[in-house]
Amino acid sequence: MSDLLARRTRLLGPNVPTFYERPLQIVRGEGVWLFDDTGRRYLDCYNNVAHVGHCHPRVVAAIAAQASVLNTHTRYLHEGILTYGERLTAKFSHDLNQMLMTCTGSEANDVALRMAQAMTGKTGLIATDNTYHGNTTAVAHLSTRRPPIGGYPPHIRRVPAPDSLAPLGGSLAAQPQAFAEGVARAIAELEASGHGFAGIMLCPIFANEGTPGIGPGFLDPTVEVVRRAGGLILCDEVQPGFGRVGTHWWGHDFLGFAPDVVTLGKPMGNGHPVAAVIARPEVMAAFRNAFGYFNTFAGNPVSCAAASAVLDVIEDEGLVENAREVGAYALGLLRELRHPLIADTRGFGLFFGIEFARDGQPATEFCGRVVEAAKDAGLLLGRVGRGQHILKMRPPMPFSRANAAQLVETLDAILRKMPA
Repeated sequence: MSDLLARRTRLLGPNVPTFYERPLQIVRGEGVWLFDDTGRRYLDCYNNVAHVGHCHPRVVAAIAAQASVLNTHTRYLHEGILTYGERLTAKFSHDLNQMLMTCTGSEANDVALRMAQAMTGKTGLIATDNTYHGNTTAVAHLSTRRPPIGGYPPHIRRVPAPDSLAPLGGSLAAQPQAFAEGVARAIAELEASGHGFAGIMLCPIFANEGTPGIGPGFLDPTVEVVRRAGGLILCDEVQPGFGRVGTHWWGHDFLGFAPDVVTLGKPMGNGHPVAAVIARPEVMAAFRNAFGYFNTFAGNPVSCAAASAVLDVIEDEGLVENAREVGAYALGLLRELRHPLIADTRGFGLFFGIEFARDGQPATEFCGRVVEAAKDAGLLLGRVGRGQHILKMRPPMPFSRANAAQLVETLDAILRKMPA
């Protein structure tokens, strides 16, 4: 392990992140399981990339079969991208019926920002102050992980994010309107500065913010503010999309609002680098006329074969229904966990969070200890939230009742041994 870490530092440079204080060397994946170099098996309750399960044989076979025949770019005609586009856009409503493919969610979000600017002729953009939408220069300006060199550009406004421990407006009930008021203030600032308001980018369930107090109707006041100002709603579905919320294919449908642009990423190809932007025709036309966009690898036949196989598996194996049914079961079990530092337990489909707090403040160090102890017990979790104090669980979609029981039994044993 020390040799691997030394080589990693020498070859990749400093500050390349790994999970866990003692990183894992993962050598194989299968379904909801990952295996390390010693052969030990870990229940993966974190990785949404392997949406239909690690190394799903149907996805692997589709990639291999297409790669053995043809893989080239979209300046040649090929049915694969069109067949996939027809299938994918059929999953959307709200006139979201045109597709642009990219390789990553970061690229998709970058394109979405430009779509808003092309559609409105304005440059001002809004995101929350506790979010992450990718790592291109444009979308990194929205993120709070590390301030950009020279500071945030003047056409960006970052509004206060929803919060559970300190809800906007003083209560969870007041939070939807208070969030909308923050957006309205940011719009007014952008208009007064001369940048104007092009659009707001958000994850519909505020996943990186920790899903605090979110439910159907939460964004209704914000949608009204954005529509009144003539801006676009750019919906990042990388985490909630493709059925993870259980009741719907998309997080925006779960919340009950109509975005102008939707971006998709990691789960789309089950680990193969494929992503997409879905937009209304007038938005796509504005972008295509304003920008010359071509991406050599986006929409190639192998990527489309992988993405099509993912749709096949979701549909044939009933994974959206599984997310609803197993998700409700798992959330019920998780809510039975007891510890003095548990402030809240919440979830949507196969997306769960347990928030730890001490005297109303984030219990960051405690949450980190839980994640490390879980890894040592064969359970892979993450954490999220402004204070990195919320356990984040979003397992592959074939997650079963037995997996859920193992998750909760392991967490229960860990929490019983950890004093407040």
